[in-house]
Amino acid sequence: MVTQLPADFLAFSKQWEGFRADAYPDPGSRDGTPWTIGYGQTVIDGVPVKKGDTITEARATQLLQQRHNTLAARALSVVRMPLSPYQLATLVSFADNVGWGGGGKIGFSNSTLLKKLNSGDYSAVPGELAKWKYNDGKVMEGLINRRAAEAGLWVKGSFVSSAPVDAKPGNPLTELMTPERMAAGGGLLGGAAAIASGNGPVQYAMAALMVIAAITIAIVVIRKATR
Repeated sequence: MVTQLPADFLAFSKQWEGFRADAYPDPGSRDGTPWTIGYGQTVIDGVPVKKGDTITEARATQLLQQRHNTLAARALSVVRMPLSPYQLATLVSFADNVGWGGGGKIGFSNSTLLKKLNSGDYSAVPGELAKWKYNDGKVMEGLINRRAAEAGLWVKGSFVSSAPVDAKPGNPLTELMTPERMAAGGGLLGGAAAIASGNGPVQYAMAALMVIAAITIAIVVIRKATR
């Protein structure tokens, strides 16, 4: 089981969280709570962020890294399947955005995504990610885009197997149809279907791009198998 996040994940997370030096209210919440600062920070040293708070970029980066490390450890404690570094990063990004869950709240720890992953259904993750596009009951374009980026992060790394495999000659096509390629193609198609279920040109365009990516993977596999 992987225990370390990829080096480029911090930049990925910063891109989607965005830095704000001054505290601001949640734009998707009816009452504006929770207040947020830095890179998506809502609590600092156990104290909720409040109106008027400020922060430096360096301190915000430190707090973001602390969140990543904490969520990575928690994710590894509940995920029963092997993960690549980028798959772990995907789960950390997702949990950081939607919350951990529990105590009557829905989040990563009690999500269908986690249940399907723990059953070994890696390819279901992108489609499950795409379902989390609501904030306070409203569809948010920013969440649609973030879920699509997380789906791409999920298929970026290589699948990690925990069991040894004996080396032996095999069918080239069979060897090319590895778990990570199957998960990539199936995951992209699943994510495209989930995204396309929404309405609007942005969803349709993103779904089309994901379908094209899945077709490209299939063409590469076939070409390599026939050489």
